[in-house]
Amino acid sequence: MRYPSLASLLAAKAPDLAKGPLSLVMAEDAVEVASTLAHQLKCGFRDVVLLAPEGITPGPGLSDRIHVVTHDVFAEDALVGAVNQVVDQVAGAWLHYCHNAEYLFFPFCETRRVGEMLTFHGEERREAMLTYVIDLYAGDLGAHGNAVDLQDCWLDRSGYYALARKDPARHNHPKERQLDFYGGLRWRFEEHVPPARRRIDRISLFRAKPGLRLLPDFTLSEEEMNTYACAWHHNLTAAVCSFRTAKALRSNPGSRHAISGFRWHNSAPFRWESQQLMDLGLMEPGQWF
Repeated sequence: MRYPSLASLLAAKAPDLAKGPLSLVMAEDAVEVASTLAHQLKCGFRDVVLLAPEGITPGPGLSDRIHVVTHDVFAEDALVGAVNQVVDQVAGAWLHYCHNAEYLFFPFCETRRVGEMLTFHGEERREAMLTYVIDLYAGDLGAHGNAVDLQDCWLDRSGYYALARKDPARHNHPKERQLDFYGGLRWRFEEHVPPARRRIDRISLFRAKPGLRLLPDFTLSEEEMNTYACAWHHNLTAAVCSFRTAKALRSNPGSRHAISGFRWHNSAPFRWESQQLMDLGLMEPGQWF
């Protein structure tokens, strides 16, 4: 069923959506919408909300766990605004958000469901999880001009780094257990990426609560929820493997003609498995075995 607005979906389905875990997928174009939704269902999300303009549909065989909403995806901070509209209505549910052609991976996701992971994370007194956005890109841009190819897919195996996150309220003293992370295509082609969009960290898995707000930089209004770990040991982290930056660099006229390919000496084929991401240090299993 397609809903004319997010408000109409929430009016009809908020109690069911609040059972969670819930995923919001914003489709900015028609690229890999079906595979993104299928991946979310495979991860184990109870419900998946597709926010899309008229004309973009998930394709045939729509699961009743997918709810399609007509949405202005090109409004300023459209995804942030949608998440904040949902948060108060699904208090207590774990919530994930992403764009089309973005795929959530977490430790051992091949054999464990996202609900199992979030139950464990909650038992460790954590209400949010840091995720790293790992850029994916096609190996042959001549054959795949939009840089999206699920079969011949690559990622950077090195070139990631972190800087202290400064706190303006404390004379730019570093915030405790918070870092700004960089790397991937946004680092290698930073001249084409605005400084405010170069970070690769998002808090894209969190437990909704009344009054909590997602901020435009993909952190949350509650500071402890932006930390990468608790004070006493390492915690789980996850990764959002994303073609979005590659797509943007190929569609922007200023960068499209300056980039002939994304592969370099530190590229590696992406195997679509969590172990590769853990081996590369791109997500952390914490105490979960």
